Amino acid sequence: MRNHSVVSEFILLGLSDEPQIQALLFVLFLVIYLLTLMGNLTLLLVIRADSHLHTPMYFFLGQLSFLDLCHSSVTVPKLLENLLSEKKTISVEGCLAQVFFVFATGGTESCLLTVMAYDRYVAISSPLLYGQMMNRQLCMGLVWGSWSLAFLDALINILVALNLDFCGAQNIHHFSCELPSLYPLSCSDVSASFTALLCSSLLHFFGNFLLIFFSYVRILFTILSISSTSGRSKAFSTCSSHLTAVIFFYGSGLLRYLMPNSGSTQELIFSFQYSVVTPMLNPLIYSLKNKEVKAAMRRILGKLV
Repeated sequence: MRNHSVVSEFILLGLSDEPQIQALLFVLFLVIYLLTLMGNLTLLLVIRADSHLHTPMYFFLGQLSFLDLCHSSVTVPKLLENLLSEKKTISVEGCLAQVFFVFATGGTESCLLTVMAYDRYVAISSPLLYGQMMNRQLCMGLVWGSWSLAFLDALINILVALNLDFCGAQNIHHFSCELPSLYPLSCSDVSASFTALLCSSLLHFFGNFLLIFFSYVRILFTILSISSTSGRSKAFSTCSSHLTAVIFFYGSGLLRYLMPNSGSTQELIFSFQYSVVTPMLNPLIYSLKNKEVKAAMRRILGKLV
């Protein structure tokens, strides 16, 4: 019979153990988390309240805001708790649950960013048929498909990871649980879990990244075919916010998972970027760079005043 796990909890050692620095980090992460909640909830409410924003583009943007709320809430509350406690522990079951939800929400965001890239392509290449092509039924199907694919991907990875035994080391040199961080702690064969993670990363994240890349190649050719300078500028401005969000998410996420697991400072920074900072920045990116969102906010504020 296979040996059973004897480790019941892990110790998260990703951040400083000095009390003064921990206090500063707690304030920093708390402010970031509160800004994330306020920014994404505000964007959700504005999109829901203003009828001018009841379009496919803002429907997907609302889904992105909801995802950012979920993705940030998977890791940051536990991080805040550990910054205030001495033990900084997480149970094995809690760690695997965190791995699952990080994978599920991150995977859904990856799919949703791909859907939003396709939405921008349809809007620019076929503006007259945009409402007909991106109908409500298709939009709902794309969103549900994104959630389903990501949760299936996460479920496969976590079911394989459940076979791992942990019977020695407990220290995770990270501020949250991620699947690559668990491999050095396992005293059983990790090849099946590593293979599943590699295949899902190639098919899911790199696949979505390639779809986004090809969508923007088509968008670029379409924009270049527009004769007027103002028309090209207007077309490009509709994509700039989404492109910025893609760069933030994929730039840090891909670098994190391409790096060997070592607990290095760069590894922590990349994880911090895509799991904590990006959910806070997305509402700012879409509100500060989007005239329609700013106009909707002014209309809502005007009604309140």
